[in-house]
Parts: sequence; structure tokens; C-alpha cells
Amino acid sequence: MRSFDHLIDLQPLVGQTVGVSDWITVTQQRIQLFADATGDHQWIHLDVERAAKGPFGTTIAHGFLTLSLLPEMAASAFEVLDTRMGVNYGLGKVRFPAPVPSGSRLRGHFKLTQYEPLEGGAQLTVEVTMEREGSDKPVCVAESLARRYT
Repeated sequence: MRSFDHLIDLQPLVGQTVGVSDWITVTQQRIQLFADATGDHQWIHLDVERAAKGPFGTTIAHGFLTLSLLPEMAASAFEVLDTRMGVNYGLGKVRFPAPVPSGSRLRGHFKLTQYEPLEGGAQLTVEVTMEREGSDKPVCVAESLARRYT
């Protein structure tokens, strides 16, 4: 994990990678729990036998499950010690260029693309590229907007 003492320390790093997360394994159990939480029970995610004969040869994670790993990844990628609170402000462009087969290991690369000072903090725009171990193609590329307050 990369650590920054002060939020303002990020400002000169616009255009640079500010952190890389730990690996996260996307298990079939996690896929099932996500399906139950969201009501998305499409066979490609849950039916192991049918998915084995499908286009990916196995079950795959939901795109929104992949995206929902962003906070967990961010928590292991970088921290800013003088922030008392952070809030998700939203997302820009989000794409899922490749599937996430069950059992895949993923990690996120966090590139700061914009730093906007706010009263009592800053809004950070971060391009997150999620890679799958053993694959050249990212599984998710998302523009994350977060507000951090000191």
C-alpha cells in the first residue's frame, strides 16, 4: 500500500499511478452472494454445468460485481493519512473489456487523473484499471470520482 501524509500531496501526482491494490480472488461463492443481493441470477453467473458449455467455458462474475470490488481494491492500494472522511461522488466512463471467470484473481491500478480542491478537502478523479492475473486485457476500466475531507 502506498501512503500519503497529506491530501495535498496528491496534487502534483496528477497523471501518475498512486497505488496498486492487493489481489482479490473472485470465487463462485462471491458470485452467488452478489446474485442473491442484486437479484441477477442469469445462468452465465450461476449454472456451472450450463456455463461450461457456454462462450466462456465456466461461470463468470457479473460486471457490476467486478465494479463493486473498487472500494476493496482502493483500501489496499493507497491511503491518505490526514483525511477524516471519504465519499463516493460517482463514476464517469465504465467499461468491461473482458470477462472474469470464477476463480480469477484481480487487482486494480489507480491513476490519478484530476485533483480539484474543495472547501475542506479535494475531489479526486481516478482511472482504475482492473487486471486479471494471466490476461493481457483488463476486465474493467472505470473513472472513479471521490471526495476526501481533511
